[in-house]
Amino acid sequence: MFAAEMRKALILLLVSMVCLSIQAMNPADTVKNKPLRPRFLYNVDAAVWFDNREYKGPIQIPQTLFAFRLSPEIGVGLMDREGGDHSLIAGVHYIQPMGGNWRDVRFHPTVFYQYQIKGFSMRLGAVPYKYFIRQLPDFLRYDSIAYAHPNIQGALVQYQSKHGYVEAMCDWRGLQRPDQREKFRITIDGEYSYQGFFRYFVGGVAQMNHKASYAPPTPREGVCDEALVSPNIGIDFSSPTPLDVLWLRASYIFDYQRDREYHLKSMPQGVLLEFMINWRWIGLKNTFYYGDNLMPFYGIYGADFNQGDPFYQSKIYNRTDFYLYLVRKSFINCYFSWNMHWEPLGGLQHQQQVIAVFSLDAIHKEGKLRGLFDK
Repeated sequence: MFAAEMRKALILLLVSMVCLSIQAMNPADTVKNKPLRPRFLYNVDAAVWFDNREYKGPIQIPQTLFAFRLSPEIGVGLMDREGGDHSLIAGVHYIQPMGGNWRDVRFHPTVFYQYQIKGFSMRLGAVPYKYFIRQLPDFLRYDSIAYAHPNIQGALVQYQSKHGYVEAMCDWRGLQRPDQREKFRITIDGEYSYQGFFRYFVGGVAQMNHKASYAPPTPREGVCDEALVSPNIGIDFSSPTPLDVLWLRASYIFDYQRDREYHLKSMPQGVLLEFMINWRWIGLKNTFYYGDNLMPFYGIYGADFNQGDPFYQSKIYNRTDFYLYLVRKSFINCYFSWNMHWEPLGGLQHQQQVIAVFSLDAIHKEGKLRGLFDK
């Protein structure tokens, strides 16, 4: 199956390169009297994670996740008359669990069209999560899922300016088959900020989530829907201090979920408080949640319906991450993080992570490379 998908992707890429080359040879297609010439694009990303989870209680299970991911990409791009940048990218994520063999290897094809102009960007296809301006919060995207599923499948549309950003995605997560449910979700995330002596920001995230049944002959299963809204407000104190990061954010979460088959409805809500501080190579992030169980159907459908961290089934939950950068440059981010989770049923639980991310494309870029979880 993977081989067939990759053959189709490579054929599509080669045909597109030929078409763009022909178009570039047309004298009428010029930008300021310069021929439109396709440029060859390439990149290699890599990630390694060691995630040891000393969990207990009914919500989580103890386990160790240890694997690496190699993500080569090639493509073709050109500029149009208006200054828009068009690209067609194809690649693959090769995921190898440590200690496993060839049967444990997973491949995730990456194929997408990209258009960028004046702060606006659009990507259509199988798009890596690395292009998100901000990664989705933990109650919408579990770290286990971030490791195993590095792409969305659908569309990612973004706009960014000096005052903030907005980004929306449609992720078609499941093709209906006898052994797989049809499922998809749509999210929108945004933030507006004002820079005074401190930076003040307001924003939020919203999600529409849908899970359908298996295809025949698998017995019919109930359809589930979800609509979530989470506005937030915060303040960033870092600008007048020697600290790299110092911000505080408060969010309200309202969620509506229903199971049509059994006529079940739930409207959980809660408050989320986040605090993050970072100075050079050391940092701390704390997240506190108080409210209702945000995943009332998780015991039935698991991650097929709810993509967030299962800890958010608890009505009180606190997570504290102490992290230390081992290497942090424009093209590599490697850190160690000791995460402490507390919830009433399991008490204090520990998680140790060593996560390294590399990007060949970022070698000549300014700034620091972002990790998998925005650290």
